[in-house]
Amino acid sequence: MPKEKILIVEDNKALSKLIVKKMNASLDFDVVAVYSFAEAKALVEKDNDFFVALLDLNLPDAPDGEVVDMVLSHNIPSIILTGSMDKETREAILKKDVIDYVVKGNIDDVNYIFSLIERLHKNRGVKVLVVDDSMVQRAQLKELLKHQMFTVMVAAHGEEALVFLRDNPDIKLVLTDFNMPVIDGLELTKEIRKSKSKNELPIIAMTASNKELISAQFLKIGANDFINKPFTKEELACRIHNSLDVVELLGRVQQLANYDFLTNISNRRHFFECMHAYMLETKEPFALCMIDVDNFKTINDSFGHDVGDSVLITLAKVLKDNLKGSDIVARFGGEEFCVALKNVDEKQALEFFFKLRTIIATTPIRPSGHKAFNFTVSMGVTFSDLESIDAMLKHADMALYKAKQNGKNRVEVA
Repeated sequence: MPKEKILIVEDNKALSKLIVKKMNASLDFDVVAVYSFAEAKALVEKDNDFFVALLDLNLPDAPDGEVVDMVLSHNIPSIILTGSMDKETREAILKKDVIDYVVKGNIDDVNYIFSLIERLHKNRGVKVLVVDDSMVQRAQLKELLKHQMFTVMVAAHGEEALVFLRDNPDIKLVLTDFNMPVIDGLELTKEIRKSKSKNELPIIAMTASNKELISAQFLKIGANDFINKPFTKEELACRIHNSLDVVELLGRVQQLANYDFLTNISNRRHFFECMHAYMLETKEPFALCMIDVDNFKTINDSFGHDVGDSVLITLAKVLKDNLKGSDIVARFGGEEFCVALKNVDEKQALEFFFKLRTIIATTPIRPSGHKAFNFTVSMGVTFSDLESIDAMLKHADMALYKAKQNGKNRVEVA
């Protein structure tokens, strides 16, 4: 599949080459650079399939921003580059249907371009819900957000918004007014926070009345940010992007804290958290299985640690692919894994683990430069008739030891 393209129209060739070089190093796009209005016009008349365009506001053959209107007429999303910014220029830019503007000052301004393009690329997969009882305001906000490449849904009040949220669990941001009929913005925020935290679903509140009082109330009950009406599209876009950036950063931190970096399954700490919560919430029967790769040191010594890593990654994938969504699999460390099989009786669990052992033993590893080979695992299983997860793990470890002692590549029960 061909890469998406970015168009740069900038008469300063040194700056243009710098931007192209940095883009090629950090962004997965094809970058096309031209240096004049005439070149840009000839290009987009032949091909207007660009993800975004960076447009110099003042070109030698188009000194008054003509290139912006020309490129926008071809429905190419655009970011304006300008060497200076005064009030009149800024107001003129913001009246156009552009994404943003960047003042060409120093390397930080160039870096902002990259972060903005990355943000826009992410925005195409983000659903935003706008909640406002004003039809005019809803339409304006929808248009603004579409320029930022979001998928936008609109609701006239809080009750309608809750229906949208129920039917569209993939909504990633809520933008809500305060004064609305049926359910206002404060009550909507309270309802959302009953099931979604600030780190899961950011909420930005808006109002034009009782600014200080209302803003404090919104923030205290869980809004991520607050914006006073009237606001510029520039301010709103910055606040939205900042909120999404924070939530995504927290998500990455949580991913690093809870998941094994090599296999991308739960780590030991996260497994204990999930299992302690599960055992408090339910009395349903479940099984626990400790799994250890047989002869793992020999694999590493024979083929190298890269192949050893491939074995662990393959094993993690086989485990994930064969478990139910509610089951838990974790890497405990080294070549040791643990599976919690939920809501099964002993007979069902043993049938599953015997079958799983066979699937693993018949899954080949194909290392580069070596013949394909198969690996095996030993399994120790125990059941939920014990008083704690720690006690179960001790029993599963004893069963795993028995499997190793009895010849490996087998399932034992404790």
